[in-house]
Amino acid sequence: MFVSFDIHSEIKPYQVKIGKNLLETTFKGVDDSIFLCDSFFASRLAPVGRPVIAVDATEYAKSLDRMSEVIIRLRESGATRNTNLVAIGGGVIQDVATFCASIYMRGISWKYLPTTLLGMVDSCIGGKSAVNVGPYKNIVGNFYPPDEILIDPDLCGTLPIEQKVAGLCEAAKICYARGEDAFARYLALHPSADLENIDLSQLIELSLRSKKWFIEVDEFDRNERLLLNFGHTFGHAIEGAAKFAVSHGVAVGVGMLAAMHYARLAGNQAFPQTAITLATHIRGLLAHIDGLGAVLAGTTEQDLFDRFAADKKHTATAYTIVGIDQAGRLQRLALPRSPESENIIKETFRALRHPGFLSVAE
Repeated sequence: MFVSFDIHSEIKPYQVKIGKNLLETTFKGVDDSIFLCDSFFASRLAPVGRPVIAVDATEYAKSLDRMSEVIIRLRESGATRNTNLVAIGGGVIQDVATFCASIYMRGISWKYLPTTLLGMVDSCIGGKSAVNVGPYKNIVGNFYPPDEILIDPDLCGTLPIEQKVAGLCEAAKICYARGEDAFARYLALHPSADLENIDLSQLIELSLRSKKWFIEVDEFDRNERLLLNFGHTFGHAIEGAAKFAVSHGVAVGVGMLAAMHYARLAGNQAFPQTAITLATHIRGLLAHIDGLGAVLAGTTEQDLFDRFAADKKHTATAYTIVGIDQAGRLQRLALPRSPESENIIKETFRALRHPGFLSVAE
């Protein structure tokens, strides 16, 4: 199966291709290319005969002070304005590539081959970079999409279970945000943590086409696209408080459950069946992450809240989250910076640190 479709962008249009053996195909015709890759792939690139910049894909690799190292390596590798940067890796590599390609000599062309399921179903399109500065996660960044995105689902076969769960949590979120039809089609593919008996090409295409709608109506995060932050405000706090022992996609999964728990506390509301199905599905995925409950229990309520309060999406007078209403629809909420809001947020964090949080139905 080979699928190709375009993403319309005010910056520049770009193309998504989904098929087999795209990694090997990219190795051909790379006369003026430089590779930026996860260190895991460095040995596979050695025979290509082009410069390779290998990065240990940790959260700390995408800090602002590390970007200068990549820029220097690009210059030392002979990169010019006509050089094509080929990025191979997961979300960290994508953030580094997006940011560095956009500023090196005021911008060079680049293409991206995501190697994680989360990258394939979500972050590869949209053109955003997110870079950490000091203790502040994703506090700077920009928009600079690649010219081409090449997705080979076969690369998912060797992923650890946590990365599979992380990708499915994000795909479920995107399809749920797009509407009941997209979410029903997602569930009809029988997504499971082991990725067995799933047509990954179909799942990836469904998730990306669902996200494509948000990108094309709101490329620069002013309105509709912000709904895709569902689970992220709580999730980013969880990532940081857990010292990144919880991966981004898994933290977003827990964050979605936290956002729903907040909604229940704030409005004492019952959720419709679609929202209950989402929560049940996410809990089923998270059940495959050994030790997750212990990691959450090892955080502190105050640290979680402080990190939540520092999120870049907030305003001076309100905490901004994506919540869920009684009809199960996602909605942007501006929670006043009041003792009442803070008490409910802290109660939510208190709940998610409880051993039973991941197994209790809404």
